[in-house]
Amino acid sequence: MHALPFLVALATAAVLSGPLLAQMRRAGAVRPNYRSRELPFPFGVLVLAASTIALIPLTLVDQLGERDVFERGIGIVAFYCLGVIALGLLDDALGGRAGAVRIGRGAVVAEDGEVTPRDDPAGARGWRGHFGALLHGELTTGVLKALGVLGLALLVAEGFAFSTGRWLLAAGVLALCTNVFNLLDLRPGRAIKVLVVLGAALTAGSGQTRPMWVVGLFAGPALIAGAYDLRERAMLGDTGANLLGAVGGLWLVLTLSATGQAVALGVLLAITLYGELRSISGFVERTPGLRYLDSLGRPS
Repeated sequence: MHALPFLVALATAAVLSGPLLAQMRRAGAVRPNYRSRELPFPFGVLVLAASTIALIPLTLVDQLGERDVFERGIGIVAFYCLGVIALGLLDDALGGRAGAVRIGRGAVVAEDGEVTPRDDPAGARGWRGHFGALLHGELTTGVLKALGVLGLALLVAEGFAFSTGRWLLAAGVLALCTNVFNLLDLRPGRAIKVLVVLGAALTAGSGQTRPMWVVGLFAGPALIAGAYDLRERAMLGDTGANLLGAVGGLWLVLTLSATGQAVALGVLLAITLYGELRSISGFVERTPGLRYLDSLGRPS
């Protein structure tokens, strides 16, 4: 029964994906991707719709069927994932049109999250760009999202009943992982591939399946949305990319020991710093093995 939320949410997303895609096109909810193709955006809303609608049959079975459908901890997992989706949707909706939003006095943030540096000090990449703009008196949706994610991470980490040190460690893993997947979402399918590899490695390495089922309500729809993203039929947007990062961060916290989380935090911090200073896409393109894996399944 513990796999039921994953399976029901996965099936719900599969049923909703086609009609939702068509509705987004009719409504003009499209943006150009990195190849200037107009695609439905942000398709991460599929996860929001599918996971919440799936709760109807799941809670009925849980209550009326007197079966334990949900794993312990689903409440805080749902709170974090839904909060992150909301913040990502805020960024996608108010961050600008045609894939770009002005920050500072000359920096442009592309729809995939990349910031093009200009001469203005607020024109640096990522967090530097957003918080640089804040120093210049301009509030960006990126700042709102970053602070909101941190607040959610601190509150949700409390729910795991850790000591103060473990609480801060878990919150750091959650917040950084959420951001890292946003940095990865610069090419179709890259973020979902990383989540699948991460989940497989954590499950195989620990021999635990429970964390997978705890995040299953959101991981299932994420696979469907990620498949559309990979095939360049839609774009996840920050709504979807941040959700993938939230699922990955929760999976790490639910699986790893304190030592493992400390290592994960170090890796996530290194990726974050690299993404602030250099191009992750450039690194992938320069690395033959990564370039091949990155391109798998993507239309030519």
